[in-house]
Amino acid sequence: MDILFLAGHRAYERIRSGGLSADDVKMVVGASGAAKWLVLHGLESALFGQWFTGRKKPLHLYGTSIGSWKSAAAARQNPKAAFDSLAQAYIHQHYQGRITPDQVAVEAERILHKFVGPGVPKEVLKHPYCRLHLSAVRCRGPLASDNPKIEMFGLATAWLANRISRNLFRRFCEPLLFYDKRDSPPFCMNGEFPAGEVALSHENFRQALLASGSIPCIMKSVRTISGVERAAYKDGGLFHYHPAFDFLGGEDGIVLYPHFYSQVTLGWFDKNTPGRMADGRMLSDVLLLAPSPSFVAELPMGEIPNRRHFVSLAGHDDERVAAWEKTVKISSRLGEQFLEVVETGQIRELVQRIE
Repeated sequence: MDILFLAGHRAYERIRSGGLSADDVKMVVGASGAAKWLVLHGLESALFGQWFTGRKKPLHLYGTSIGSWKSAAAARQNPKAAFDSLAQAYIHQHYQGRITPDQVAVEAERILHKFVGPGVPKEVLKHPYCRLHLSAVRCRGPLASDNPKIEMFGLATAWLANRISRNLFRRFCEPLLFYDKRDSPPFCMNGEFPAGEVALSHENFRQALLASGSIPCIMKSVRTISGVERAAYKDGGLFHYHPAFDFLGGEDGIVLYPHFYSQVTLGWFDKNTPGRMADGRMLSDVLLLAPSPSFVAELPMGEIPNRRHFVSLAGHDDERVAAWEKTVKISSRLGEQFLEVVETGQIRELVQRIE
């Protein structure tokens, strides 16, 4: 199999007994991960371009960093074309010499200009069933600086705080939720976003997306966003790297989680920390969809695209672009396989429990 079907406790029992239909899904979650999202292009194109088509009930979309950007693509009238546009704009980033925040700012603005052109905020916020929600973090102390040395000190201090507890870490970067005011997400007002909850609007749409993906030390903070206090806003993945909390707040349904990994890591500083991986109880209503190890082995370079390729293949952009475009092409197999497995009911036998 090219795709793994991994389910939290309640989701596992539900799928084992009754399979899965599009109307079972109440929310779709998108994780941080920069270029890694390219491996999910074909899967998400099939989900939003075919499987959810014609839906009547609201479908909540929540993401951080690139997860928020691809969620915005999913909420377009033609999601397949939007995913294609985002992928091409993202793949064709080009840098000369040492990559600096100023260079990244130029490329980020180029991608946003191509991806979120005139009329896009209105289109997304009037989508018949998709409800876009995303988050950034409001930074405090030295972490709020854009001076490289001070920001690095802030990151080191935040890393130490996170080693002690995520609650202490939250004092350095407070999650802020942007939501579609037509239908608040089920997790709204659950205390997960101490910096506040702000309705998305035509005025703050682009800046909220940019803040959600502003990687520390790689990109500058976003300091002015309509509707929120002036502060240093950075990548939502700092705290919610791979978002994991009670997404549905007791409501019935499935949370679909297309992911590039088979594990969910809570925060940016929690990589390779077993105690900070979400288990089947935390992901109780989640169906995680991830590429299998055998599928990943077939990809160019035998791995999922990642941000390090900008450095390891510096000066060889043609090679990087070709590899990433091939990954996008191959990823269509994930979408085809998902549709077949769900339609035939095979998912009841293929789903595995997240312990």
